[in-house]
Amino acid sequence: MHNEMMHRPVVKPAVLDFLRQGTTQLTGALGELEQQAHEKGVPVIPHETVTFMQTLFNLKKPQTVLEVGTAIGFSASLFATCMGATGRVTSIDRYPLMLEHAKENIAHLGLEGQIKLLAGDAADILPTLTPSYDLIFMDSAKAKYLDFLDDCLRLLAADGVLLIDDVLQGGTVFADAATIPHRNKAIYRKLNQLLTRVFNDSTLVATLLPLGDGVLMITKK
Repeated sequence: MHNEMMHRPVVKPAVLDFLRQGTTQLTGALGELEQQAHEKGVPVIPHETVTFMQTLFNLKKPQTVLEVGTAIGFSASLFATCMGATGRVTSIDRYPLMLEHAKENIAHLGLEGQIKLLAGDAADILPTLTPSYDLIFMDSAKAKYLDFLDDCLRLLAADGVLLIDDVLQGGTVFADAATIPHRNKAIYRKLNQLLTRVFNDSTLVATLLPLGDGVLMITKK
């Protein structure tokens, strides 16, 4: 579960320290879950992404969210909490162990009525879903992001927001291909193809945010 890129920030250490320690912290059971995840090295979204999500949800006020990559259920729980009792989150994950942890955490937070977990491969599940979602968050296998993109755009509401997490690989996504270790070459290639596709698509508006290991934010024109 360890994610080495969590320790390879793309912003200066002093800025990162403020983003993670100096901004408003989560409280209660959700704050405890975030702290425990960081202490155990569980790959959840970093705190700078948490505060961005809180601001975005406050502005957009989404009521339906689709998440690809549940992990321990932290981000799904954050989304549900931001939306309030009427908001609904659908989250997909292929790993039974992760889903078990997510179920326990979601139950502990009392959010079972707001979060629906779907077990299986997103490649199989996404085509079966029907539009539309106000916000979609992809945080799964990076080499699969491009494969999931068309379905996510199909499922996204006309005024919705698609967020794709961890697209910078510690900044190495823009390095010379010859310097990339063999084990990371497929991810490197696929992430570059994703960025090329998104930023050259005349039907989309996109920006790259230096939060955590990079968040790609996409809306439809």
